[in-house]
Amino acid sequence: MLLQAVSAISNSSLLQPGFSLLNFDGLVFFFGQKGWPKRSCPTGVFLLNIKQNELKMKPAAFSKDSCYLPPLRYPALCTLRGNAESDEYQYIIHGGKTPNNDLSDKIYIMSLISKNSKKNTFQCVEKDLGGDVPEARYGHTINVVHSRGKSMIVIFGGRSYTPLAQRTTEKWNSVVDCLPSVFLVDFEFGYCTSYILPELQDGLSFHVSVARNDTIYILGGHSLQNNTRSPNLYKLKVDLPLGSPAVTCTILPGGISVSSAIVTQTSDTEFVLVGGYQSDHQKRLVCNTIVLEDNKIEIVERASPDWTPDIKHCRMWFGCDMGKGSVLLGIPGANKQLISDANYFYILRCKGAEEDKEEELTAQICSPTLTEDPGDSTPFEDSEEFCFSAEANSFDVDDTDTYNEDDEEDESETGYWITCCGRCNIDINTWVPFYSTELNKPAMILCSSGAGHWVHAQCMDLSESMLLHLSEANVKYFCNEHVDLNKALQTPKKVVHLKKQPMKPLRKKTTMKLTTPTKKSFLRRLFQ
Repeated sequence: MLLQAVSAISNSSLLQPGFSLLNFDGLVFFFGQKGWPKRSCPTGVFLLNIKQNELKMKPAAFSKDSCYLPPLRYPALCTLRGNAESDEYQYIIHGGKTPNNDLSDKIYIMSLISKNSKKNTFQCVEKDLGGDVPEARYGHTINVVHSRGKSMIVIFGGRSYTPLAQRTTEKWNSVVDCLPSVFLVDFEFGYCTSYILPELQDGLSFHVSVARNDTIYILGGHSLQNNTRSPNLYKLKVDLPLGSPAVTCTILPGGISVSSAIVTQTSDTEFVLVGGYQSDHQKRLVCNTIVLEDNKIEIVERASPDWTPDIKHCRMWFGCDMGKGSVLLGIPGANKQLISDANYFYILRCKGAEEDKEEELTAQICSPTLTEDPGDSTPFEDSEEFCFSAEANSFDVDDTDTYNEDDEEDESETGYWITCCGRCNIDINTWVPFYSTELNKPAMILCSSGAGHWVHAQCMDLSESMLLHLSEANVKYFCNEHVDLNKALQTPKKVVHLKKQPMKPLRKKTTMKLTTPTKKSFLRRLFQ
C-alpha cells in the first residue's frame, strides 16, 4: 500500500466530510460540497485532476434534459451496469444531506454522456419511486444484486431526523437510527418493498457493505440507541424468482467493530477496508483485505501503510473511494496554521505487494511539514458531525478552462451581492436558497424610490406569496427604508361631491271632470 501526499490547494475547503467521488473510466469526479454550488459551476460536480501531486478541480456540466441535483453529503452510491458484459455504467445516488441540513429521499441516476479535454457533460435523471418508499436518510448504503437474470437495488441503514410528532423544543433537529428494514427497489418500475428480518435488531449507520451476485455482506456501523459499533457480520441473500422476492439474513463470525470506514475494490473478488473509527475518539489505523467468492467471505488483516505522524495524531479523518483501488483521505490542518479551515489530503493506493514494491522504487512520497503535536483538536462524535463552515474563496490554477471565480462578472455591479440595507446579511460565501424559486442567486425586487434600486426580498421580510405577487403584478414597491417616502408621495384622492337636487313640492290633488277626449290628451302629455 502506497501513501502519497497531495499538495494543499486554495479550493480544498470544498472537500469536507461527507463528499462523494465518481469514477468513470479512470476519470474521478467530486460531488457533494458543503455549500450550495456557485454560478460558475451550478452543477457542483468537478473533475479531480491530479498531476505531479497537485490537485486541480474543473467544473463539469449537465445536459439540458437533466434535473436539478442539490449537493448531497453522506448519500448512498453504487454503480449500475446495463448488463454483465457492458463497459457502460451509471451511478445511483440516494438520500443524503443538503446544505440546509434537509434530508433527501430522492434517487438520481448519473451518466457521463460526453467527455473531452475541455468539458465533461453529465445527464442526471430523477427516478420516481412507489410502494414502501424509504424515508429520507443519510449514512446508509445501496447495492445492486443479481439473481435469476434479474436485478434489484437494496437499501439499508442510515439516520434520519426525529419524526415531527416526537420532537421537543430542546431536541428539535436531533437524529435517530432508521429502522433496521431492508428495502428492495425494482429499478425498472421504481417500486419499493420493505422487509423486516429478525436478525437485524438495531439500525446501523456509516456501516460498510460489499455485494457479489445475489449476496450482500454488511459489517460495522454505529448505533445511536446504544452507542456501539456492531461487531457482527451480516449476510443478506436475495432470491428473485418469478413471484415475490425472498430475503434472508445470516449472522456470521469474524465481523469488525468500525464505523465510517472506506472500502475500495482492487479486483473482481478483492476489496480493501481502510480508515474509520473504533470508538468516538479513536481512529482505526488497521487495514483489512476482504475476499468474496461464490458463497464465501474472508476478512484478513493486511500490512498497513506507513502512516505519517500528522495522520496518527489527528483525531479525525475523512475520505472516499476513488475507484481502481485508490482512496482519497483528508485530515484537518493544525490550529496553528494561518488558514484555519485548510485540509491536507493523501492518496492511498491499495495494490498487490509486487506492484507496491515497483511503485515504491519509482515514486517519491512527499508529505507536508506538520508538527507531531496533535494540538487542540476538536473531539470527534462520528464523522458526519464534524464539518467546516468556510466555502471556497478562489481557484488558483493554470488551466484556462478550470473553475476560477475571478473569471466571473463583477456581481457588485449586477446587483446580486449588493448590500441593500443596513441589516443586509446576504453574503456570496454563505448564501443559501431562501425561497423555493431560488437556485443559485438570491431573489431581488426593485424599489421605486428615485431612480430605483434593487433590494433582497429576504432582507425585506417578504413572504414568498408576496414576492410572487409583486413580481407578476405591474405595481410599484418601496423598500423598508423608503416606505415613508411612499406615503409622502401619495396625494389625497379627489372626492367627487354629489349634488343634491332640491326636492320638488308635492302637488295638491285636484278633482276635475274631463271629457273622454280631453282625458286622453292629458294622459298622453303626462307620459311623454
